[in-house]
Amino acid sequence: MEKIIVEHISKAFGQTGVLHDVSFSVIEGEFLSILGPSGCGKTTILRILIGLETADSGRIVKDGADITAAPSAQRRMGIVFQNYALFENMSVLKNVAYALTNSAVTKGKYNKISAVQKAKEMLELVGLSEHADKKPRQLSGGQQQRVAIARTLALNPDVILFDEPMSALDVDTRLGLRSELKELQRKFGTTMIYITHDQEEAFAMSDRIMVMDAGVIHQLDTPKNIIDNPADNYVKRFVIKNINTKINSLIQFAHTPETCGAVEEEK
Repeated sequence: MEKIIVEHISKAFGQTGVLHDVSFSVIEGEFLSILGPSGCGKTTILRILIGLETADSGRIVKDGADITAAPSAQRRMGIVFQNYALFENMSVLKNVAYALTNSAVTKGKYNKISAVQKAKEMLELVGLSEHADKKPRQLSGGQQQRVAIARTLALNPDVILFDEPMSALDVDTRLGLRSELKELQRKFGTTMIYITHDQEEAFAMSDRIMVMDAGVIHQLDTPKNIIDNPADNYVKRFVIKNINTKINSLIQFAHTPETCGAVEEEK
């Protein structure tokens, strides 16, 4: 079943066209990655979906209803930003509880006591209960991003948008967070739309991938079909060549004398 249908969306900023007649659909409960280089229009799509930007033309349908002109609070979408967007003067617990008592989506549904209880549940879900009383600056980057995810989940959206949430994290933290996101998706059945420029990340996490460049879609398909049947030379060059380069780099690293020696010592 289609959760979101985007029809013929175009967007320009001044004389610069950013999106050109973009159409696609998102299946309910899927993890869809929008993959492309900086400036290709992927973040603009995200901002139009959640209502932070208005398209110049086209429409958006969600659950059968036209939401093109609907306020953000009525769209039941949450967003997780790259920079976490946490309040540094508040504890982790208060960051999540504050969203419940002040968001236009949930304002009036929670008092301070019930908001704190819900916040505790969300922090337990992402494995941060023991850090509830800490300030964000006392946490690692990965932990701060998990707080941001807990805050978004607390608002109970049925679609969560991610704007390159792992780009500032180290490799080990990103690998762990990938697994956690997929587990949360399975547990909640939430539709997730994930913006990234990282090919490996997209292929590791996604049910489908939408490959973009210069405001147009080059291919929207499963990871396997994109590998087996790239739509054009751009997909071959940007996606497959880069993935193969990363794989070869890992193989070469694993077989350097220094690395092999380290492995032998561990044995």
